[in-house]
Amino acid sequence: MSTDIIDGHAAPGELGPLNRINHQLSELGSELAVVEAFSHCIVFKTDDGLVTFDTSNEHGGKKCVEAIQSWTKDPFNTVVFTHGHIDHVGGCGAFCSAYEGRKPTIVGHENVAARFARYRMTNGYNHVINERQFGQFKRRGYDLAGESQFLPLSTPSPDITYHNDLAMSVGGLEIQLNHARGETDDHTWAWIPKHKAICAGDFFIWAFPNAGNPQKAQRYPREWAAALRDMASRGAELFLPAHGLPISGEARIRKVLNEVAEVLETMVSQTIDLMNQGASLNDIIHSVKVSPELLAKPYLAPTYDEPEFVVRNIWRLYGGWYDGNPAQLKPARDALVAAELAKLSGGALKLAERARLLAQTDPRLACHLVEFAVHAEPGNKAVHQARAEVYQHRRSGETSLMAKGIFGFTANESRQLGEGD
Repeated sequence: MSTDIIDGHAAPGELGPLNRINHQLSELGSELAVVEAFSHCIVFKTDDGLVTFDTSNEHGGKKCVEAIQSWTKDPFNTVVFTHGHIDHVGGCGAFCSAYEGRKPTIVGHENVAARFARYRMTNGYNHVINERQFGQFKRRGYDLAGESQFLPLSTPSPDITYHNDLAMSVGGLEIQLNHARGETDDHTWAWIPKHKAICAGDFFIWAFPNAGNPQKAQRYPREWAAALRDMASRGAELFLPAHGLPISGEARIRKVLNEVAEVLETMVSQTIDLMNQGASLNDIIHSVKVSPELLAKPYLAPTYDEPEFVVRNIWRLYGGWYDGNPAQLKPARDALVAAELAKLSGGALKLAERARLLAQTDPRLACHLVEFAVHAEPGNKAVHQARAEVYQHRRSGETSLMAKGIFGFTANESRQLGEGD
């Protein structure tokens, strides 16, 4: 499937989803398999048990274990966390308890434990943003987070950690772990010489790189691109991402990785050039462009994250939080600004009606106006009805799951508040 899609012999949707959550195991070789989940679990057989990369989330961990045990009864020797996101580590409890008396050794970057501590400190906040971003999956019966704890209590911190790189040998299988900052500051990608394979974690997700998520911690686009260039230089013949289809063929892998790196490098270069000229964040957001030809690639479509969000993360990384608008340095309360604008406009409902009218032609501007209206009169049901319409329309015009999630959540919020007379 991946070969036909990358080589242009089939459109992405023609052969089925690029990223499936079916908890089915596919054997890629006599000693290598992948369980498609959220995220995938990649499994290598060795002479001393199994080495797995990632464990899916809390709801998928047991299903991954069952799929693996249908393939082999070999116990788990080592579990490598490619990074500490809950869809990669949340199912680890099932792996640790799969074989009584033989808990696998957990390996990960030294920053994984700090991430776990942050998750536990901000447990409530992470549940809130998870609901906004992935609520649609929860309503379909598949929640990404744990019931009470965003990071399941059964998820252990790594037993073995490393700083820059780590050479491992498990049952005769040589594994080279490499750290690079990208989507996270605790990311690991692995080179397995015997299989000429790379386990890439989330450095590649069959979509535009998740380098700008507006609700999550800092991302590192420049370092991400460098990691992709490094992977592209290894001569890999099998590329195993944690989301989406495996990719085979040295030339094909090199082409894909270098194109994703090029997009990130170009965005970093454009953003920093404009920052150096003194441009504001708002100006930069509306100025940085990505080649439409590259965005049309099946592995660069902005279906999860999108370029505009990445620009904000580049600014945050190199420029701090001040956006260049002096009124925003020590701003008034939103409600006070909104009340004054509503007074000048003839009332909050006038603002809301204007927003409803603009939604068809200028949805960005419409959202600003309807937010002012709601802040001016938060109990006005008619204003909330207009807000629900504006954001539902805005959601329908977006491509990324992140934008759709936030706009859809907002529309649902006002739809509920706007019910009744």
